Amino acid sequence: MKKTPRISETEWEIMKVVWAQAPCAADQIIELLTRADPTWHPKTVKAFLNRLVKKRVLAFRREGRAYLYRPLVRESECVAAASESFLDRVFGGSLKPMLAHFVERRKLSAAEVKELKELLENREPGGRGLSKSR
Repeated sequence: MKKTPRISETEWEIMKVVWAQAPCAADQIIELLTRADPTWHPKTVKAFLNRLVKKRVLAFRREGRAYLYRPLVRESECVAAASESFLDRVFGGSLKPMLAHFVERRKLSAAEVKELKELLENREPGGRGLSKSR
């Protein structure tokens, strides 16, 4: 199984644009990022695009004068890798303390509590849904 490359918070911002718009030109990425946050500089974006290509997270092809970028890894793969890394680093890989931490510190609506209960029930041995099909 290939290892998903680690990407920084800044690289995540660029990847969100590419995942949503791919294939997309560097100029389009720069425009979307600067529209959301005017502190982005075009040279900075291009430097990060190059880093992501070197990490094999992005690929590009030249089309005339433009460089068109496309992701080499799915967003879901990066989310899974980042989640596992966070869980390992912060909670020693244990899910229960992480869930307890967030449930105790976040204000949850009744609908969110219901949804969480349903997710957990579906994962219980003998519960309905996901666990029976595995």
